[in-house]
Amino acid sequence: MARVLLLESDMLLAASVSQALQRRGHAVDWQVEPQAATNSTDRQKPDLIILDLLLAGRSGVEFLYELRSYPDWSGLPVIIYSDVSPAELATSLAGLNGLNVAAYHHKPATSLAQLTQSVDGILAR
Repeated sequence: MARVLLLESDMLLAASVSQALQRRGHAVDWQVEPQAATNSTDRQKPDLIILDLLLAGRSGVEFLYELRSYPDWSGLPVIIYSDVSPAELATSLAGLNGLNVAAYHHKPATSLAQLTQSVDGILAR
């Protein structure tokens, strides 16, 4: 069983993702805002983070930069799961070089099964 931190502002989507991951045996800690996710990461020591780029207060990119500034979290796998369009995502990803992002998924084009398979594949590495 892995611990997954889900940083997602949409309550219904977070519930669906959490349930899908829990059915696969993972413990899920859902957070809505980046500071709470940072605190949770420090307390819970997740094995993987699923991150939306569109968050209230701070962007997911800012959260990722902060996360990577801590040596203990530099190798923590992060999956970006966002509603940002593929064109915008490509532009955003260019700025994420060196931030150790394990996978990118566009929400409208990614099923829960595909997301959970991605999680399992990354955790198996």
